[in-house]
Amino acid sequence: MNMMTLWHLSGWEFAVLAFAALLVGFSKTAVSGANTVSLAVFAAVLPAKASTGVLLPILIAGDVLAVLTYRRHAHWPTLWRLFPAVAAGVVVGTLFLVWADDGIVRVSIGAILLLMAGVTVWRRRTADAEKEPDGVTTRAGRAKARSYGVLGGFTTMVANAGGPVMSMYLLSAGFRKLGFLGTSAFFFLIVNTSKLPFSAGLGLIDADSLLLDAALVLFVVPGAFLGTWAVSRINQRLFERLVIAATVVGGVQLLVP
Repeated sequence: MNMMTLWHLSGWEFAVLAFAALLVGFSKTAVSGANTVSLAVFAAVLPAKASTGVLLPILIAGDVLAVLTYRRHAHWPTLWRLFPAVAAGVVVGTLFLVWADDGIVRVSIGAILLLMAGVTVWRRRTADAEKEPDGVTTRAGRAKARSYGVLGGFTTMVANAGGPVMSMYLLSAGFRKLGFLGTSAFFFLIVNTSKLPFSAGLGLIDADSLLLDAALVLFVVPGAFLGTWAVSRINQRLFERLVIAATVVGGVQLLVP
């Protein structure tokens, strides 16, 4: 795999990656979608494709902490409806990685994220604010779950950028703050863990990347504690705005050369 090892990183490069790992912990327990900033940081310091293999175990560590924190708030009917479509998206994303270069990957994901943010803002303005998440049981809800699921699986496989897509889906489905965090925590723990064999098969995870992960994962824990502290101080409206803003920022970062 074409990447720098832990021993080849300069001090400032390691410091920047450590901050990005801390932000992963924060995003998993507070503002889902904010880890698109971490994605951009890793891709800037490491080769873009290789960076996804380094970032994946760090994301899984954040997922474990999020599940431990919000496990009682997950909405499992939504999860079961999403998983088949996500699996299809992961397969498509794997094939796309075999074919696409780094530039095509970045532009594709950035465009999808900005589109999802725009669609969600429009839907939130026209939908009933009290809509319950069990709306996924309707025909329209099932169709929406499938479309977001495929996009989520594709973006999470290609660039670990499934967080903003699923954030947009959960917001559009009417999830409140804790239900949002609990459902997304279990979703990404299961999905990210299932991606490990695909990433290893593509050569994105090896001994060098795991050694770098071992050094960086320690910074995920304080980020998760900071997120847990912050989320109780963020009201629902601000929470939704922060999630959408993080998605837009991540999308723009991926589109900028």
